Amino acid sequence: MRIFFYLTLPLYVLDQVTKYLVLRFIDPYEPDPIVPDFFSIVHVTNTGAAFGKFQNNNGFFIALSCVALIVAAVLLVRGSSTDPWRRVALALLMAGILGNLTDRLVHGHVIDFLLFNLHIPFANPWPAFNVADSCICIAVVCFMVYSFRDSRRLAPNESVD
Repeated sequence: MRIFFYLTLPLYVLDQVTKYLVLRFIDPYEPDPIVPDFFSIVHVTNTGAAFGKFQNNNGFFIALSCVALIVAAVLLVRGSSTDPWRRVALALLMAGILGNLTDRLVHGHVIDFLLFNLHIPFANPWPAFNVADSCICIAVVCFMVYSFRDSRRLAPNESVD
């Protein structure tokens, strides 16, 4: 449970503080270029999910976030696994869910502000995102590492002839 206080809460606070700063100082109509033609701070709102899909479904995403948050919390508290990849993944997932859920409840939409122009086809620029989104994406990678490590541990030792 300590991981909640050492990882989830600080990342949630970072997410909310950065979004507050964006709301306070970044004009929605004037992006602030940090690295010209590569990285900008923007002020974008999103009522949908990743990449702006399923717009205007805020109620659905609030309900989905609540269910996901409860499941992640139960898995973190009651989980018997001591695998750090699993615990970190759950803590990051909770930080991301809490951050975006707070936005949906307080503002009626998620605030995105990190905009990268990767100069690659079909992602030019990459859709804006935030700290909570980053936590969720990193959590997915941690879950994948955990799954691969766990599946190898459970696989029977078979020799290849």
